[in-house]
Amino acid sequence: MEWVPLAVIAVVGVFVAVLNATSAIMEAQTGGPPIDPRAAWLYEVSSVVMVVLLSPGIGWMVWKFPAPDEMKALPWLRFAGLHLLAATIFSLLHIAGMVGLRTVGYALAGSVYHFDYQGDLLLPAVYEWRKDVLTYASNAVCYWAWGVWLARQAAEALLATPPVPRTPDARIEIRDGARVTLLEPNDIGWIEAAGNYVEIHTGETTHLARGTLAAFGEKLGGHGFVRIHRSRLINRARMKSFKPTPSGDLEILLDDGRIIVGSRRFRAALETTA
Repeated sequence: MEWVPLAVIAVVGVFVAVLNATSAIMEAQTGGPPIDPRAAWLYEVSSVVMVVLLSPGIGWMVWKFPAPDEMKALPWLRFAGLHLLAATIFSLLHIAGMVGLRTVGYALAGSVYHFDYQGDLLLPAVYEWRKDVLTYASNAVCYWAWGVWLARQAAEALLATPPVPRTPDARIEIRDGARVTLLEPNDIGWIEAAGNYVEIHTGETTHLARGTLAAFGEKLGGHGFVRIHRSRLINRARMKSFKPTPSGDLEILLDDGRIIVGSRRFRAALETTA
């Protein structure tokens, strides 16, 4: 989208070129300074071409060295001096390119182009520099306005975008002194009470965590954990099958081959969950 301000500059430049060239031609026809219509068009076109070619550099300066946020003299003097220097460099390049194009144009017409005024190069250079400083400033404002518009659009889009909800962390935190272990619920096969602690079984590893079985059952109920004994929870996702024993209790087979015993009192809850 960086082409938008450049397109605006090009359109305005063409409009000004047509206005100036036709004005010079009409003034010459009504008693004004004489001028070859071809020269009038060459002067304007060569200037516009160089302005358009150099304008991306103005945009780079505007975005690289923006106006200071603080209202202090030194930052603003530095800002003004930097852009005045850039405007002078822009003017030198504009004049050099413009003179080059006009020289080629005159040569094609069998003539010679002279930039100087009666042998004086400084006067026409200062004359062009004054206009180029204004051109630099107007083009800089164009790039600045475009940057402000883009920033506003980005801010509005950011405000319109609903925040992504954060998924709550369901991992179980186990502390052993200064060490903290985080367990995914799916990694846990079963949990059983051990006094003021619970034993959390994950494969070949058993983790000891302080807490009650009821508290862990409440926390992990939404992850498929069910009570199978007054002192035992099991992860249904890890359960392959269950069957009654001759005593009426439950024999539960886990996916790793382990068999866990459950109480007949909790069979109804296990079957209801299933």
